[in-house]
Amino acid sequence: MATIVLLVVLAAIVLWVIAAYNGLIALKNQVANAWKQIDVQLKRRHDLIPNLVNTVKGAMEFERGTLEAVIAARNKAVSATGVRQTAQAEGELTQALGRLFALTEAYPDLKANQNVLQLQEELTSTENKVGFARQLYNDTATQYNTRQATFPTMLVAGLAKATPVELWEIEDAAERAVPKVDLSFNKPAP
Repeated sequence: MATIVLLVVLAAIVLWVIAAYNGLIALKNQVANAWKQIDVQLKRRHDLIPNLVNTVKGAMEFERGTLEAVIAARNKAVSATGVRQTAQAEGELTQALGRLFALTEAYPDLKANQNVLQLQEELTSTENKVGFARQLYNDTATQYNTRQATFPTMLVAGLAKATPVELWEIEDAAERAVPKVDLSFNKPAP
């Protein structure tokens, strides 16, 4: 009787180890997939930027420095590797694009140019998709990190070669700043 109980307990432990191992591997693969989803959206963003720069280049000849800064930031973002370096490079690119968009407001021809408007809309849409992909990545990475650090699954983490993954964090203070919205209607006095 004691042998049967011992075999049942041993079988339960083996089944638990298998389930814990498979769970960690599944989460590890989900983290990798979530990162690839970010990568897909960032590639789309990187591909749109040269089209935007080429569209505004002629009208913004005076703003050559801004255009060069956007291209330099894009190139840095394209070559970034790892979560931290990519997040930092993408933050710099976002700032450079923000300056470009602000400058386009000063050029009436660009404000009315359908190509510029369409590219700005596509970039904004892509930014939203990047945001959702980053949220999914961080949620999945947090779940993976938590699972491998909690008892008793942590006992199997070494077998599954599970190591903590970095979260996508905003390091730039400008990105953390709360946007100022002014909804007041300043009407001239009669």
